[in-house]
Amino acid sequence: MMKQVDVLIVGSGAAGLNAALQLHYRGITDLLVLTDGLEHSTSINTGSDKQTYYKLALCGDALDAPAAMAASYTTGGAMHGDLALVEAAVSPRAFAHLVELGVPFPQDAFGQYVGYKTDHDPRQRATSIGPYTSRVMCERMVARVRSLGIPVREKCTVVELLTEPLVDGKRSACGAVFVNEHQQLEAILARDIVFAVGGPGDLYRDSVYPPMHRGGIGPALLVGAWARSLPESQFGLASTAFRWNVSGSYMQALPRVVSTARDGCCDVREFLLDWIPDTNELYSLLFLKGYQWPFDAARVPAGSSLLDLLIYHEQTVKQRRVFLDYRTNPNGLDVGSLAEEARLYLEKSGAVGETPLERLRQMNPAAVELYRTQGIDLAVEMLEVAVSAQHNNGGLAADRWWRSENIRHLYPVGEVNGSHGVKRPGGSALNAGQVGGFRIAEYIAHSRYAEPQQPITHIHQQAAWVMLTKLQSWLALPGVTDANTAMAEIRARMSDCSGILRHASQLQQAVDESCELLQSILQNGVVAGSIREQLYLRQAAATSLLYLDAVRFQAEAGVGSRGSYLMLADSGESLHPALPLSWRKTAENVHFRSQVLVSWLDEYQQPRHRWEACRPVPQPEHWFERDWADFRDGKVFGEDAGTVSFS
Repeated sequence: MMKQVDVLIVGSGAAGLNAALQLHYRGITDLLVLTDGLEHSTSINTGSDKQTYYKLALCGDALDAPAAMAASYTTGGAMHGDLALVEAAVSPRAFAHLVELGVPFPQDAFGQYVGYKTDHDPRQRATSIGPYTSRVMCERMVARVRSLGIPVREKCTVVELLTEPLVDGKRSACGAVFVNEHQQLEAILARDIVFAVGGPGDLYRDSVYPPMHRGGIGPALLVGAWARSLPESQFGLASTAFRWNVSGSYMQALPRVVSTARDGCCDVREFLLDWIPDTNELYSLLFLKGYQWPFDAARVPAGSSLLDLLIYHEQTVKQRRVFLDYRTNPNGLDVGSLAEEARLYLEKSGAVGETPLERLRQMNPAAVELYRTQGIDLAVEMLEVAVSAQHNNGGLAADRWWRSENIRHLYPVGEVNGSHGVKRPGGSALNAGQVGGFRIAEYIAHSRYAEPQQPITHIHQQAAWVMLTKLQSWLALPGVTDANTAMAEIRARMSDCSGILRHASQLQQAVDESCELLQSILQNGVVAGSIREQLYLRQAAATSLLYLDAVRFQAEAGVGSRGSYLMLADSGESLHPALPLSWRKTAENVHFRSQVLVSWLDEYQQPRHRWEACRPVPQPEHWFERDWADFRDGKVFGEDAGTVSFS
């Protein structure tokens, strides 16, 4: 008999691990965590100068409430208000769970959890334990998972989701096919699947995702799962030899920004001075990149994101390499003449050293130590950087209980869940992944007690065998597509056409090339060194096609430049007289802030899209006794619960 479990958790980052714990706490113990490796997730391998966790404010006299935090989430547009309210309301519980696990978030002498402002945050809701916030979260959760005896199977990659049709026209997830540690295909059946596979980290040439993380949204897209907001990726400056965001104090220390010839040492130039000769203006913008690290269309041409654009131009047009140099001050730097915000911040932080490295050590010594542990000594060498893909605010479409909107019994959580809109407060992704685990566990636990459970039947086993046979037949095709060549093509196309600059005139060709590649793969197979690589390329080709076509569809709708990208057109606004004539920014059409883009692959693997109106932040009319009764009776889990009295 084929192996089966009650709940299968795919992925072992912070979101997947928390979902496993929350399910176990609620008595759902027939679990299996299936993962490439406990050390392979983005959560355990990424961070920044002080990686941020976003939550409701828990310090001082700042007034905060779930509705106020939800408003901060939705300000950027294209985010459903009910999802924002849930992420805000459950954030204190999720944060408290991490504290109880031993994550040492800082508190004052009175037990208040101190905070600071982060990107797009009007209050001091952010907190951090330094560069490795999400890594420590994972380490604490892994320890708890092991202490509870929750089974984990590593070196396994899911390549197909098993589904069955339902009478209402939707489908229901019932298992998964995966490649095991012996390069063999296996299938496992499950009543519910928690899908925690992370973002599309391997799809970009210029990426700060850790090299071992590829992302696994493809199997869900291949069975027709709806996705939302796929074009809304986030980009920012990151180091390349060791992939890491150079946000916060890395920029506030005011390093020298230089470019060199391709050899990395000849013709060293502080090229930003060619564009912004006023040194006080330039270095004030450089300081602001710490606060405003993600590339932001609203901060170009006036604002700190102009620096990202100029660095991108230096690399892509002039074909030069760009470095941060912490050994020597930038030419003409006078800290006392900086904008008041920058000057006061450095003074209050005690960052008054003579060099960028000294200032960085004074603000955040762990930021220097981080690179030293990776074999990079900032005291003796420069740090190469590039504008890189960092996060996808889009992902699979799910409701306020983290249920897929069209695949029953599938629960996307973490970065693969597209709950964010155009802009999100820094650190809110970590919170969303933790909140999702609570919601999933509560819903599944309620379903187990409130509804009769459908057994896993011979029909499900037969469906699994059919899928295994199909995949084996496809793997037996002779193959005309080389996996390494095709992946390089996919990454280049995504970075060039779906990065911070998107040329409307180039998108249809990119989509056509992606469609041609996918059809060739599906019809003729793949040449690769392992079945894992063959099946991964199939996923990557399908994923990149849908992402690129979503970008094309959004451009043709006239959304314009927003979030972390500029949409370019011949009739757009000039960004700078010396920039290429083709770099002309189209204005944002703010009408689309009230719309969410939904995308999916149809049964022929062709992209489809539609717009849906943003649901507003709910404003339910609370009455304690009535709400208590609804909670006792389980009505909060109903389809119509909380949908009345919207503002």
